[in-house]
Amino acid sequence: MDFYEKLPVDFLIHFYNEIIKNIEKDILTKNMYYELGIIISVANRRGISLDHPSDFNEVINQKVLNDLLQSGQVGTGGCSQIA
Repeated sequence: MDFYEKLPVDFLIHFYNEIIKNIEKDILTKNMYYELGIIISVANRRGISLDHPSDFNEVINQKVLNDLLQSGQVGTGGCSQIA
């Protein structure tokens, strides 16, 4: 998560938009949904409201996402560190 917290707002929003595009093209892995959750969380802390995809809550386990956000297990490697 440190990676995203250090990004300027425009880059953070760019990453968000790229993941959303991949969702729309159905070329998204489950881990990318967690990545999206982390981006949305960081953006919310900066006062930026980003929408979840319509199937977001069906795909992710909210407890797992919350645990990741609280533990700081997500570092500069992004999805690759989410098991």
